[in-house]
Amino acid sequence: MNTVLVTGGCGLIGRYICSGLLKKGNTVIAVDENENGYNEGKLNYSFIESACDDKDSYEKIFRENKIDIVIHASCTVDNDFGPTVTETQMAISGVCDRFIYDYALNNGVREFILLSTYQVYDFQKTREPVREDHKLKPVTNYACLKLESEKAFITELQKHKEVIGCIIRLAPVYTHDFIDNLMSKIKDPKDNSVFVAGTGQYGFQLCCLHNLVDFIMCYVKSADDSSYTGTYNVCDKHLTTASDIIAFMRENYHLGTVVSRNTGGTISKIKGIFSKNSDEKENYRYLDLNKLENNNMLDYTKAMKIAIFRWDIKNTK
Repeated sequence: MNTVLVTGGCGLIGRYICSGLLKKGNTVIAVDENENGYNEGKLNYSFIESACDDKDSYEKIFRENKIDIVIHASCTVDNDFGPTVTETQMAISGVCDRFIYDYALNNGVREFILLSTYQVYDFQKTREPVREDHKLKPVTNYACLKLESEKAFITELQKHKEVIGCIIRLAPVYTHDFIDNLMSKIKDPKDNSVFVAGTGQYGFQLCCLHNLVDFIMCYVKSADDSSYTGTYNVCDKHLTTASDIIAFMRENYHLGTVVSRNTGGTISKIKGIFSKNSDEKENYRYLDLNKLENNNMLDYTKAMKIAIFRWDIKNTK
């Protein structure tokens, strides 16, 4: 089977990716700053302690191991960074990307999978779903960071036509235990109150972590030539509404008072356009009430050809 290197392999996302790969019989090398114990002791699993920008450590990994596949999950907000992304972290990510791409693609790696974010897209003005070739216009620091990761990857990949390259633009992830990304959709970041704007039927694109893992497992198994190289939107099959999130939270967790709030009229929209709230730039979970009238929908049909998305907020685990 394959030997797979997973950067950020002990984070919220990385640990489940490693677990899925191990179940399929792969040899997995997880690299992270700290071992969380989730896969510790499992057959064919090894952990290497390293900061994401430790160039010497990665050079040693590629020198001493024959790596078939790399899954680059480090420098994602749910793995290494918190809910806000600073310019210092953006610089660290850029350094990390450059030497990992160089080492991997020049040492016989057959497949390289990069985790990115749907936030690189311009916010759509209609209810048509966003496709992989949709206009790119990142706003948050995290989106800018990931778009730079994508550009550097594409530049390096063009020198290695034999490598199968995959960019996954995923929506904010959640599991039954990790619900921060769900709560951020019904929580006002200004005063931390939990609320519903209007009727609560406005939609958000989210990604159950198991949908992401399923896609990666199927891609690792199926991608056997360069025709699989490209960008894929990975998310839940259907939009998750604010009312869905509230029902889930009330059933599984303690949820206090939920206040109904209108999204506001033209005046509030004008204020939103010209506001200089720095949190909007830095906080990747920032909720702009003026955008709630548009559903944020991704076109996942390309990814669905590889993996059938089975999980959503009603049956996640």
